[in-house]
Amino acid sequence: MTEKDINIEEEENLEEVNTENTENTESAEAEKTEEAAQEEEAEELDPLEKAQAELAEMKNQLLYKAAEFENYRKRTLKERAELILNGGEKVITAILPVLDDMERAIANGSKTEDPQVLREGMELIYQKFVKTLEAQGVSKIETKDADFDTDLHEAVAMVPGMGDDKKGKVIDCLQEGYKLNDKVIRHAKVAVGQ
Repeated sequence: MTEKDINIEEEENLEEVNTENTENTESAEAEKTEEAAQEEEAEELDPLEKAQAELAEMKNQLLYKAAEFENYRKRTLKERAELILNGGEKVITAILPVLDDMERAIANGSKTEDPQVLREGMELIYQKFVKTLEAQGVSKIETKDADFDTDLHEAVAMVPGMGDDKKGKVIDCLQEGYKLNDKVIRHAKVAVGQ
């Protein structure tokens, strides 16, 4: 073999090596590209799977909260209905002793002929009843020498010729008015000076 043949052979070997290196580099790059694509797909799936898992968890929480709210709504409706039916229990319980006193007065009324004794008994029962109502928060609306107030009074008559000092004042109370804890439950029916 001559030098020329050796050089040609070396060049061919170098070309083969270069070709192999290029092919290896291209293969390595292709493999890296494929791996990167697979990793991207895996990364895309992971967030997607995470989002789906979070969505499922949120749906469960929403269903739980909706069921909890429905139970709360039913419970409050039941409590409200019960309150409406039995709300007056406290007041009725407080008034029952007054009713007992009235029954005793009626039963004992036939045993006495003295009207003064009956009158005193009725006054005592009335005072006890007023105290019971006051204990429940009921108070009478004051009308004597009061200025007419549409929030408290209902004018059923206008009385002319009472003078300037009685103008706009309550002259007479025809029916008492009452408040329950500062809320008017019945306006006082009054005659007002004109």
